[in-house]
This record gives sequence, C-alpha cells and structure tokens, in this order.
Amino acid sequence: MALLAWHIWLILGIIFIIIEIFDPAFFFLSLGSGAIITGLLALSPFVKRYLWLQILIFAIISFIAFLLMRRLGKRVLADSGPQTNVFALKGKLALVTEAIPADGRGRAKVGSEEWVATTADHSAIAEGAKVEILDIHGNKLIVKEIEQ
Repeated sequence: MALLAWHIWLILGIIFIIIEIFDPAFFFLSLGSGAIITGLLALSPFVKRYLWLQILIFAIISFIAFLLMRRLGKRVLADSGPQTNVFALKGKLALVTEAIPADGRGRAKVGSEEWVATTADHSAIAEGAKVEILDIHGNKLIVKEIEQ
C-alpha cells in the first residue's frame, strides 16, 4: 500500500503536534494544524493532483495559524499572575543596614531578612537610607536610593 499525499500531510501534522508538546512555543502547533488541514483538503480531486497547490495551502494556513496562535499565546501568557519567591521583592522598600560604597556592596533589610545590596548606578548610599529594590541578581539586591 502506497502512502498517498493526504496520508503524508496527516502524519506530518501529528508529528508537528507531538513536537509542540516538548517545545511549547506555538510554532509547531501552527505547522501541525496547517499540515492536517492540507491533508484533509488533499482528499479533494482538484487539490490531490497538484503538489504545488498543497504546499501553497500548507504555507498559507500555517502562516495564518501562526499569527492567530501568537496572538492567543501572548494573551494567555501575559497574565502569569503575581511575582513569587524573591522576584516578589521587586519594587519593595528596604532599609540600608550597612553603607553601600560606590562600586561596592553593603547590606539592606527587607522585612525581617537582610540581603547583600548594590546600586544600579554604582553610587554610594549611606547607612539608614531607604532604598527601592529594582532587581535581584543571584543573592544580592540591586537598589536605588529613594529621595526624601
């Protein structure tokens, strides 16, 4: 039994969808849907005769599916909820407990925890100053002084 064109398109579509399971970027899902729809259209007598038409249909449907999946993916992934763990500290206020020298490290207290802190612009901050946490790199806070 020889494989017909629509068999090949359906097999490709299934393979692309399986790949999407391991690489959730919505790219292979659009290729898979394009291949499956092309396979179904390849059952018609007109499309069955022309390979170039099947490839064109696959390209157009995959491109449209990619645009729609990308829009859907952005909407779904944009609202990932509030930050958790140490990244929830971004934007919070801290108190400098050990002066931060220019191009150096000091310490800052957030809640009941004390962290190593450095400034984003490599400026010095005196002990007792209030700072805002801009970012976290490893186990140190990147802070800026709050103007009072």
